[in-house]
This record gives sequence, structure tokens and C-alpha cells, in this order.
Amino acid sequence: MKTLIEERFGTHPDDFKKYTTETIRKDFLIEAIMQPDTVKWVYSHNDRLMVGGVMPVEEQLTLQTLDLLRAEYFLERRELGIINTGGAGVVYADGHAWELENKDALYIGKGIREVAFASMNAQNPARFYVNSAPAHTSYPTKRITKAEAISVDMGSLETCNARTINKMIVNQLLDTCQLQMGLTELKTGSVWNTMPAHTHPRRMEAYFYFELPADQAVCHFMGQPSETRHIWMKGEDAVISPAWSIHAATATANYSFIWGMAGENLDYGDMDMVDTVDLR
Repeated sequence: MKTLIEERFGTHPDDFKKYTTETIRKDFLIEAIMQPDTVKWVYSHNDRLMVGGVMPVEEQLTLQTLDLLRAEYFLERRELGIINTGGAGVVYADGHAWELENKDALYIGKGIREVAFASMNAQNPARFYVNSAPAHTSYPTKRITKAEAISVDMGSLETCNARTINKMIVNQLLDTCQLQMGLTELKTGSVWNTMPAHTHPRRMEAYFYFELPADQAVCHFMGQPSETRHIWMKGEDAVISPAWSIHAATATANYSFIWGMAGENLDYGDMDMVDTVDLR
């Protein structure tokens, strides 16, 4: 197995206004997260959220500690959120096996020493999207199936943003220190997500786009509401969104995405909304 790690630093919004396309992609875009028999991580200094992908095919993959963490084991001071975007898989947490079907989630709390990932079928491997944030206490490991998610329908076909938001690793369902995760599915004929746009200065966010045809693309919008930028992304790419930035997108085909947040406020409704006509 391989473990890959990359470090990304925080950005001031005034500096961001001067960024070229190349710089925006280098600092915020995470490409090709899912790689066979590989654990891939990006460590962001925005609330120290770690964004990654784990794709076991022929091997069982183990979550290893990293020099960057200076920890005896990966979850010594962290919590972990997992959502499976592929075939059926299993996650082992200190020897306990948790089976995850497509779009099931698992939360693993601080203090679990050994975490491993496996696929049920190498021909249809699991594709585990993972987020990790610093944790101050230990909360129990818990699986949240897609059926157990808090599902809310939002938007409309008239505004091309009819979608179902599935809240999975959220404080209405389980205790976490700061990590929140969920899955949004756009309905057929809708391509806009997170409209009206918003920011939430008390927490940052990362988006992972998937279920997008290989020959199609997502255009993700970011930046302060008064001066936005965009970034073109492919399926199974992720993007880091600082607390001062909007995070919205449209695409050339239907898609789904996973949102993960870290910060000081666990209230999902803590948003500073921006009227669409005020975006620049």
C-alpha cells in the first residue's frame, strides 16, 4: 500500500484576489483523490482539516500516522469521518468491523489506535472519502447508513438546484468534537448547488464531487461574495473552501458531492447568506 500526504497553507482573502488560475488550483484543488491501494491525504491549515481518499482493491489499507502529525497513532488527537462512494466495504476500528454500503457513513472518535479499510469485491472496490479534524475528547464510533441520514429537499427545478441534502455526521445524530459531514444529491435536470450562496466564518469546508461522467466537469465558485473566482474540476476531485469564501458550483451534467466542515460551531444553520443578485 501507499500513503501520500501533501500540505496546504491558509490564504488571506486580499492575497486571493491576485491569484492566477494556476495558483488557485495549486492551493485549493485536490485532484484524483481515489487511487487504487492508496491512502491519499491533504493537510489543510484551514482549521487543520485533513481531506483524503482510501481505495482498497487488492490490499487491506491501514491508516498510518504521519510525520506531519507528530502523533503515536493517527487518531491520538483527531477524529475521523468516512463516507463510502463506491462498492461495499468494511472499516476496522480497533478490531471491530463496520460494513459500509454505498453512501453509508462512519464516525470514528479520538483514541482509536488501529483503523483499516477493505473492499468486499475487488471488481467493485469501496471508495472511502475521509475527513479528519483535531479532537479534544473521545466520542463513540458510530455508523450512519444512508437511510438513517436526516434528508432535506431543497431548491427547485425552476432554479436548476433541486437537491436532497443528507446530513450524516452531524450533531443531531451523534456527538463529534468539530467535524460535520454530509452528502448532497442533485436531481435530474438540476446542476447548481449551494444557491443562494453563503459563508460561515466560524468554520471552513471542503467539497468532494463524484458521480460525474468522465467527460463532464464541475465549475466551482469561491472567494469573497464581492469578488469571486472559479475553478474547473473533474469527478473525484475535492476543493478546500476557507471560512471567508463562498462555496457553490454548477456542472455540465448531474452529480453528487460530499461536504465536510471543521471549526468552532456545530450548528448546520450557522450561515451568512448572500443574495444571488449581490454576487460579484
